[in-house]
Amino acid sequence: MTQRVQDLADRGERRDCLDQAWAPWIAACGGVAVAVPNRLADPAAFVGDLDLDALVLTGGNDLAHLPDAQNTAPERDATETALLGLATDIALPVLAVCRGMQMLVSHWGGTLQRVDGHVGTPHAVQRFGDEWPLRPGPVNSFHDWGIAPSSVGPTLTVLAVAPDQTVEAVAHPFHPQVGIMWHPERPEPDPVDHELLCQLLERRR
Repeated sequence: MTQRVQDLADRGERRDCLDQAWAPWIAACGGVAVAVPNRLADPAAFVGDLDLDALVLTGGNDLAHLPDAQNTAPERDATETALLGLATDIALPVLAVCRGMQMLVSHWGGTLQRVDGHVGTPHAVQRFGDEWPLRPGPVNSFHDWGIAPSSVGPTLTVLAVAPDQTVEAVAHPFHPQVGIMWHPERPEPDPVDHELLCQLLERRR
């Protein structure tokens, strides 16, 4: 699991952080959450040596390359870029959540835009296809950056959109990589999100 970066300037610290809700959410799927630090010399080697079953890109932090981005963490961007490269090379399943989905879209050539009305505002979703289990909605929403269907890039497939037509879920057509804009670990957890992770794990080769 990747971690958000919290900058405590008054203490001269940059901390890697992971919501405590993630550990029991992963445990409910029969797994153990392993946190990946953001300042490793070789994050791909670190994860490869652990022989993990899946990669979860969690929420938090704007991508540093976005215009007027706030609370950025270039070291995290570099870590997740390296891990997505590894995941693609070894068919490691990826569940990308909120900022994680933004990173996934950016990694595969898509672009992001600022959106309004997506912070602390649950909303419905419209689904497309049934290859992956997705909660029927409403879903929670905690992001300032979104993706238009025309901006997901040439590779990813749109799985769901919000009422304003911004993208809420994507998947890679060949690799076991799925992104969702809602937080499955936050109340109230939906069992369908666990089904999604289980199906991703079944793609592990």
